[in-house]
Amino acid sequence: MFTARTRLSIALGAVAVSALALAGCASSDPLTGGDDGSSDSGSSETIVIGSQAYPSNELIAEIYAQALEAGGFEVERNFNIGQRDAYIPSLEDGSIDLFPEYSGNLLQFFDPDATATTSDDVYAALQEALPENLTVLDQSSATDQDSYNVTSAFAEENGLVSIADLAGIDGLVLGGNPELEERPYGPTGLLDTYGVEVTFNPTADTTVDELVAGNIQIANVYTADPRIGTNDLVTLEDPEGLFLASNVVPVVNAEIADDIADIINAVSAALTPEGLVALNVQYTVDQLSLEDVAADWLAENNLN
Repeated sequence: MFTARTRLSIALGAVAVSALALAGCASSDPLTGGDDGSSDSGSSETIVIGSQAYPSNELIAEIYAQALEAGGFEVERNFNIGQRDAYIPSLEDGSIDLFPEYSGNLLQFFDPDATATTSDDVYAALQEALPENLTVLDQSSATDQDSYNVTSAFAEENGLVSIADLAGIDGLVLGGNPELEERPYGPTGLLDTYGVEVTFNPTADTTVDELVAGNIQIANVYTADPRIGTNDLVTLEDPEGLFLASNVVPVVNAEIADDIADIINAVSAALTPEGLVALNVQYTVDQLSLEDVAADWLAENNLN
């Protein structure tokens, strides 16, 4: 039979064991490894990575994910979310930790009146415009920015080289994602900057198809989209800077920025404009798997 003294001894022993366990946990930084000075950079916290509903963005997010996993971090993928109105709140409330973004468009989201246009100026302005709990790591030389495109036949017929050459052409229809209608570089920006009048058709994922079919005359297409080449499109020059420079840039929860900076900055340094187009060709044209394209690129760049 247990006596009161026996029960007290057991209870005190349990408390002592619990205290030792808690002390062991407290002495270990979850982002830097144990207290034994080990070099393990893995994290007991899961880093949630998001992506837009856009193949090129999803591909960059997968590269981030695999690079972090190779560095010992636990990663959760939350891809294919949608456009900024859908995912920015999740970045702001901390439910998403890391997201591949585009500097110019992200700056205009937070500061519609921004005047910066060059790559370095946009990056500097973006750092100031972000909410306090968000920051950006190094931007890449790779760009995937908005551009206005026409078919080569339409360009030849109308002598088009730049957006300015569209002025005076009647009946122009611009196609793109629905939010383009309200963007500073959309129909209002075309009129104010270049004197080009258009009506707008929210063509979304069918934009290039609608352009090739002749249902629209101008298409908003990202510059790293391989369909510009495969469909013989002409990207019109933008001498007045209607479109802000939009370099690929990781936006990240400020609390974990220092912990992942070395890994993600190395990815950004290796990603080039030509390399991004090549990755997009492999994924969208050659139909290779997302995971394989990312893994092969990381291996080629000694980042895994």
